[in-house]
Amino acid sequence: MTTIIAGMFEQQSDSDNAITRLRDAGFPHDQISAFYVSPPGQHDTYPVGGDQDRSPGAEDSAQGTAVGSAAGGAVGVIIGAATAPVSGPIGALAGGLVGAHIGNLVGALGMMKEDGDGAGENPIPSRPAGLLVAVSTPVPTSQSRAIAVLRQAGAHDIEQNEGTISQGDWEDFDPARPPQLIH
Repeated sequence: MTTIIAGMFEQQSDSDNAITRLRDAGFPHDQISAFYVSPPGQHDTYPVGGDQDRSPGAEDSAQGTAVGSAAGGAVGVIIGAATAPVSGPIGALAGGLVGAHIGNLVGALGMMKEDGDGAGENPIPSRPAGLLVAVSTPVPTSQSRAIAVLRQAGAHDIEQNEGTISQGDWEDFDPARPPQLIH
């Protein structure tokens, strides 16, 4: 493994220009990798898709649905019973079912938002989508040179990582791993 310096680009022409500049600066072509990084959550890391094996905050949704169903069902039965002269005996049952259904949904969503630790949001900083140009830099002097070239080419979100680029392929790149940005 070596240190890899990488930068994001919005346009293909900018990405191509960065590759040309890196080659002109003496970086071997087979140690430069360029590819598109999909938006967060769309990397198909798991067989059912996505970047995480479960949604953040989902562990609390069962409690929220139970509380919401009970509260909504009770309110629905009361409203249904009050309208029984108009709706007949089925009004209380229908009111209870509709109330439980709505309470279930509100309860599940409410539990995710009540959590103060960021549940319902992605708590892990994510890598933005875009064209990534990466170069293997085995020595510190080549690292600073790569950073300068990428900045001159207009890269944003320049990062440093450890990994292996072989024949132009960043073999161990993990799109779900947050970038270690260089400021």
